Amino acid sequence: MEINLADEIESKRLVENIAHDFWPLAPVDHKKAKFPCCLVWTPLPVVSWLAPFIGHVGICNEDGTILDFSGSNLVSVDAFAFGSVARYLQLDREQCCFPPNITGHKCKHRFAHSELGAAITWDDAVQSSGRRFEHRSYNLFTCNCHSFVANCLNRLCYGGSMDWNMVDVATLMLFKAKWVGPFSVLRSFLPFITVLGLGIFVVGWPFLIGLFLFSFLLVGWFLLATYCFKNLLEC
Repeated sequence: MEINLADEIESKRLVENIAHDFWPLAPVDHKKAKFPCCLVWTPLPVVSWLAPFIGHVGICNEDGTILDFSGSNLVSVDAFAFGSVARYLQLDREQCCFPPNITGHKCKHRFAHSELGAAITWDDAVQSSGRRFEHRSYNLFTCNCHSFVANCLNRLCYGGSMDWNMVDVATLMLFKAKWVGPFSVLRSFLPFITVLGLGIFVVGWPFLIGLFLFSFLLVGWFLLATYCFKNLLEC
């Protein structure tokens, strides 16, 4: 009985070490496009010209390599679609749950997390989500890059939550992400400002109303689909 108790205590210590000991991350390197444990964002052609808060997102491995769901059955690795990174947000691995077994969960979603496919490392979670989305059809409105990132965050149980969705990811990037530099800000907003100016000059104020309606309908769709018709977004 004493031997079993000692083994149990030692096993618990090993679990705690696995859960909390992390390799140090290299610093973010904009020039080499390395963003360790970051969410990354870049503007989309045409769509971002009309709604600059909409863009393409990806998630990075611990070594900074970018993975993004960029097309049907396609998860790109180190080839970020639609241009270089404009914004990034580094996440804290301490807020993830990496259980080596069913008893090693530090989150409150032990069984749901295990059923989804809990990972034992950050890279394991990203790679597992990547393998899943390699067999998914891309759709801007129902299954897109934000869906992929949300799946990764749920697999990590980031922040103790398994309710990450497209809207959460978009909101996180919109309000907390950092700009890579002044040129990234210019690249993201100059097309929108140009389209806005030309539209008002050629069409007049009705163009501004139409642009507002476009943004309203786009945001409205994602809010309704995410919170009222969740079955439409399962991918």
